[in-house]
Amino acid sequence: MIAHLAIFLSFQLAGEVIARGAGLPVPGPVLGLALLLLACIAAPALGQRLLATAQGLLSHLSLLFVPAGVGVVAHIGTLGPAAPALLVALVGSTLLALVTGAAVFVALARLTRSGAGHD
Repeated sequence: MIAHLAIFLSFQLAGEVIARGAGLPVPGPVLGLALLLLACIAAPALGQRLLATAQGLLSHLSLLFVPAGVGVVAHIGTLGPAAPALLVALVGSTLLALVTGAAVFVALARLTRSGAGHD
C-alpha cells in the first residue's frame, strides 16, 4: 500500500512540476490525475494494482475535508464580511452544477435512445 501511495504522490508531484514549470493555469494535482489516468489507460495492469488502494482512499474521503473545514473555521473572521457573496456563489454554483448535470443526462438519454431505435 505504501508503494501505491508513493505512485499516487509521484503523479501529483509530476503534475505540480509541469503546471508550475510551464506556467499553466491548471492545478498540479489535476494535471497529475490526468497523467495517472493516461498511464492507467496505457497500462491497465497499473490501474489494477492501484485499485485496492484507491478504493481505500475513497472510502475515507470525508476525512480529507477536515483540514479544509478547520481552515474555514480558523479564518471565519476574514470570511464574515464576504459571507453574503460567498453564500450566493455557493448556492448559485450548486444550482448551476445540478441543472447542467441534469441537462447533460437528458441529452445523453435522448441521444442513446434515438441511436438505439427505441423511439
